[in-house]
Amino acid sequence: MTRPRRVIAALVSTLGAGVVLAGCGSDDDVLTVYSAQHESLVRTMLEGFTEETGIELEFRDANDSELANQIVQEGDASPADVFLTENSPAIDVVDQAGLLAPLDQATLDQVGEAYRPSSGNWVGFAARSTALIYNPSEIAEEELPASMLDLADPAWQGRVGIAAGGADFQAIVSAVLALEGEDATREWLTGLQRNAEIYASNTAIMKAVDEGEVPVGITYHYYWFRDQAQNGLIGDDAALHYFRNQDPGAFVSVSGAGVLASSDQKEQAQRLVEYLTGAAAQERLADSSALEYAVGTGIASADALPPLQELQAPEVDPGDLDAPLVTELMQEVGLL
Repeated sequence: MTRPRRVIAALVSTLGAGVVLAGCGSDDDVLTVYSAQHESLVRTMLEGFTEETGIELEFRDANDSELANQIVQEGDASPADVFLTENSPAIDVVDQAGLLAPLDQATLDQVGEAYRPSSGNWVGFAARSTALIYNPSEIAEEELPASMLDLADPAWQGRVGIAAGGADFQAIVSAVLALEGEDATREWLTGLQRNAEIYASNTAIMKAVDEGEVPVGITYHYYWFRDQAQNGLIGDDAALHYFRNQDPGAFVSVSGAGVLASSDQKEQAQRLVEYLTGAAAQERLADSSALEYAVGTGIASADALPPLQELQAPEVDPGDLDAPLVTELMQEVGLL
């Protein structure tokens, strides 16, 4: 099933300059970065890059699918030099279209193998864990499902919240697809279509759980941790549950960084991705208020977070997440 591609009117901003630029970054030592990750996090991680390298950055910020579709539509004529995503399925769409250049091995080696695809054409630079947010006043932890897949059972009708239209939830579905196959994923989605209350965002899910609208919701870890760091303004009555045991509900999603094969500044673009996955940028991530996971080898994440290795995530090649099929299946069962 083919979805219409949308051309975005993208916000263009320049790191450290405080001005809006109209150009596309075709001059030497100016890189155009299409970025779908949280703007504040990317700017924090890249602090010092221009000063260190002399390479200026122009950003076009939008969401994963919009930017991936735009790059595919632009093809070899894309002005983008680097693509950064919030979740990896979008960058894999670009990779599958043959539009990414292989990354330097030294850059790939800065990140653990679990956080980069076997193709070597892009690399993870941040990660987030799937989790179940729940209200202990509405449901005891021992009553929670053993697996995220159990949420498709009729017993959960009207009792689970999801943000079906969001890139986060769709990345989680792509992991179910990679681990369980198409038929099992369709069956799971069919159950969720019956059972789930649909919310606009992960924050809306947290609020709904906190207020007792639904006892549980599927989300990523950092929404709850950020809220707790802000004194539980939204989710003070909510808690997190990790499925662990290599369950699909323990999936760890990565944010991806890749160099466009069409870039006429590949050397500078490679330096940007190298910097993003290097120790300085990864430590800035770990020290930031983003509360996402650092993936650089030997870099510890924020103290508030349970270590990634304790989450017992399933083994999923982040380059094997089929976003187009996920969209097709979700449309087929009525979740999109």
